[in-house]
Amino acid sequence: MKTKFFLNVVALALFASLPALAQHPGGGGHAGGGGHPMGGGQAPAHGPAPFHGTPQNHDDRHFSNAPGHPDVPHVDKDGRHVNWVGHDTGHDDPHYHLDHPFEHGHFDGGFGPSHVWRLRGGGPGRFWFNNFYWSVAPWDLTYVDGWLWDQDDIVIYDDPDHPGWYLAYNTRLGTYAHVEYMGGE
Repeated sequence: MKTKFFLNVVALALFASLPALAQHPGGGGHAGGGGHPMGGGQAPAHGPAPFHGTPQNHDDRHFSNAPGHPDVPHVDKDGRHVNWVGHDTGHDDPHYHLDHPFEHGHFDGGFGPSHVWRLRGGGPGRFWFNNFYWSVAPWDLTYVDGWLWDQDDIVIYDDPDHPGWYLAYNTRLGTYAHVEYMGGE
């Protein structure tokens, strides 16, 4: 009798833990070359390195750098190397200039693939998870057309080139957008 009760408790505990395990996919890689688009639950080990080089003009740019790749900023993985396609406009890009960087404070909820966040509602103008509120950069609005604002998992990375902005990486699509932290409650 005690054995049957114990086995039922263990089975129930295992069953109850499955959704939590499914919400935290891992991933990895290092900055570098191109390759296959990420996504499918994977997330880069870290955000992009600060850009050094000739800044690219994105006024009429296409991001599909290979057949089957999305035509929005995305992350490619080739073996151990990760490339943040589209994060090459440099520090002085006027599209990502904020007069008051971090006006609503700094996000301190956690960065990188060990902190996967499930979107809980809203849209590009204002979305949230775990009582943290965000807004997509006006210049990036078309890049998030396929995001599911009430169920996609995202990972937040610091943007090394644009003060006041973070990068929200969608683990399902392998795409990312600049986002501003609007505060928490």
